[in-house]
This record gives sequence, C-alpha cells and structure tokens, in this order.
Amino acid sequence: MAVTLRALQTVVPPTILIQEQVRDIFAAQPGLSRLAQRLVSTSFNVSGIETRHTVIDELTLDNDAAEPQFFDARQQLLLVPSTRVRNELYITEATKLFVEAGRRALAACPDIRPEDVTHVVTVSCTGFYAPGPDFMLVRELGLQASTQRYHLGFMGCYAAMPALRTAKQFVEADPTAVVLVVSAELCSLHLRTSSDPDTIVASSLFSDGAAAGIVSARAPLPGEKALGLDLFETVITPIGEGDMAWKIGDEGFEMILSTYVPHIIDEHIEGALAPLFARDASITAQLADALPAGVPDSAAGAVATLLAPVLTLAPTASLSSVIEHWAIHPGGRSILDKTEAKLELRTDQLIPSRETLRTNGNMSSATILFVMKAILDGPATADGERVCAMAFGPGLTVESGLMTVIEG
Repeated sequence: MAVTLRALQTVVPPTILIQEQVRDIFAAQPGLSRLAQRLVSTSFNVSGIETRHTVIDELTLDNDAAEPQFFDARQQLLLVPSTRVRNELYITEATKLFVEAGRRALAACPDIRPEDVTHVVTVSCTGFYAPGPDFMLVRELGLQASTQRYHLGFMGCYAAMPALRTAKQFVEADPTAVVLVVSAELCSLHLRTSSDPDTIVASSLFSDGAAAGIVSARAPLPGEKALGLDLFETVITPIGEGDMAWKIGDEGFEMILSTYVPHIIDEHIEGALAPLFARDASITAQLADALPAGVPDSAAGAVATLLAPVLTLAPTASLSSVIEHWAIHPGGRSILDKTEAKLELRTDQLIPSRETLRTNGNMSSATILFVMKAILDGPATADGERVCAMAFGPGLTVESGLMTVIEG
C-alpha cells in the first residue's frame, strides 16, 4: 500500500519585507555596537534572501499607525512588545494561515471532501493557544466533530517531517484514514534588535508562512503529481545541543542559532543519512555498485546494516544520480552551501531550496513543505523519481525522509 502526500499548498501573508530595507533599519537601531552594526550588514547581505513575508503590517516604511507596537515608522525604531502582545497577534494571524492553507489543500484534492478527513496534524513553534489550530481547522473547514486532532508544538524547523511520518503511520494503521497536515509559523513576531550575534543571524533569516497537504492511501488523480512517503529517519548529532535552541522570554521567543551550525551539518550529514539509506534496498544496491574496484566484500556488505562506510568509500557524487531531487531545509545559505559541497550535489538540485529561501526566507517548519511543492511543480519532475528530504532543528536534530514522485 502506497501512502501519498497530495495537494501540497502554501500561503504567505501579504506584507512583504525587502531584505535590503530591513537590513538598513536593523543596522540603524540605537544601542548597537559598531561590531554589531557590521555583523547586521554582513548577515543580511550573505543570507541569500531578497524578500520575506510577515503578518505584522506595521513593518513597512510608510506605516502611520498612531500607536505602533512593533515598529515606529516615524522614528524608524523597532519596538519591544511583550510576549503576551506577540502571542495575541499569533492567535489571530496564525489561525488565518492555518485555515487558508488547509482550505487550499482540500480544494486541490477534489476526490476528498471535508467530511472524509479523519485526522488533523498541526505544526507550529511560534505561538500557543487552546483550543488551538487543530480545533480551528475542524470548525472552520467543516470537518467531522469526531476528527482526531494532534498538534506538534515547539519542535522547530524540522517539525513538518515528524508530522508527515505520524500521518503515514495513521494511514498504515487504517488504510481508510485521510490526514490533513498543516504547518504555520509566524517567526517575524519574535524578531528583535540586539548586539548578540545569534539574534542578529536569526533576524536576518526568519519569516512567516504556512503549508498544508493531505496524506492518505488514495492514488493521485490523472495528471496529478504526489509524493509517495517511503521512509523516515531521525538522528541527533553528537554535538550541537547548545548551537540551535528556542526558548520563551519576557519579550518574545528567543532563538539561539550559532554560526557553528553549518559546520556541524557538514561534519555529520553523511552519518545522518546513513540509517535512512540503509533501509532502502534500491539505494543501497546502487551505492554498493558505485564502490571502486578492489573494495572488500565486507565493506559492500555493510550497506545492509550501516551505510556510513559505503558513503565514505563510494563516490559521493553518485548520490546525485541515485536520488534525483533533494528537498533540503534552507535554514540559511551557508547550510545549503555545505550540503551541496559535502554530498556533491548538482547545482540544479538545490534550486528549489535556494529559491524558497530567496523569495520567502526561513519559515521554520513550513519551509520544507514549500521546497517539496517546488519540486512537485517543476516541469522536469517525472513519475518514479526519488526525493530525499532533510530538515534540521534544535538538538541538533536531523529529520530525513525518502519519497517517490507518483504521477496519476
């Protein structure tokens, strides 16, 4: 039984942030050290981002709000609202994005009616309320009152991957299940001015957006492209617990995003992929065939249990031919650069990730779903091609998945 992810849809709020303008505003804030001012310019300039989106309509240069809470446009001053103020805006605006993304997913799947949905899985780490977004989806989309609801909260940028894995497990347990998965993040609510390097890096990257899809055992309709959800894997790297973290402070949520994260990914990405690939007979066979002549049979035989030795011995470039598409979470440009170089991927294989970053920034957990949609929408994506998805988050945790393009 193939479990598929169908009808991937994305939503962003209407207010657009131009990266160069945001950079200049952050660099001009009072109290910044000269070093911090230079770091702001560098972080924003090398981010790989041109535009981002935010639910905060005050964050425009022509805003004339009489009592601004986040940005005083007259004085070009970033304000410091409390966590309560930020979370109240999250309740209002996140609900809109959750519902709109879910509505679009259902509309894109004409053979599935709202009353067919048996489970809802929501994902977010940028705010809290109850009854939460899972409840609001049931009420606003006209789902059955008996719909089972699950919320994955405060897991960070990788959370959409365990959400898809959970949805797959529901369908495997009950082939009639239809699972609506929706992720919405309002990271811009927690951006702030600071001389702290981690805070500056976070302010140069994060943004708002939502994405949704439907997981079921139903085959895609003629002409429709979907993703078969094959395998998922979780790996915690040996180091990095303090390099990526997310905590609640008095003035919003506080992100720790160390500049050491790309190095950690560079050092451990092969080891993180090894257990995933080792569970796929087709990939292990192809990688074993790529081993150079003279490699002992014992090394090739290690494929079945632990692929790391083979990844070390085989030409890494073979990965780019064995797996055609790579959905890498664009946590930042340097993360994509390290991944491309370490795995010797083709430049075109990172275009979906780089374009998502360029036009939308890092939307935390929703971002990987944007990348997957870009891959599915690509004209060159063909039936039967494999997709490897990876997302990184606090811990440092690496969530990965193998998928197959299925065309109806």
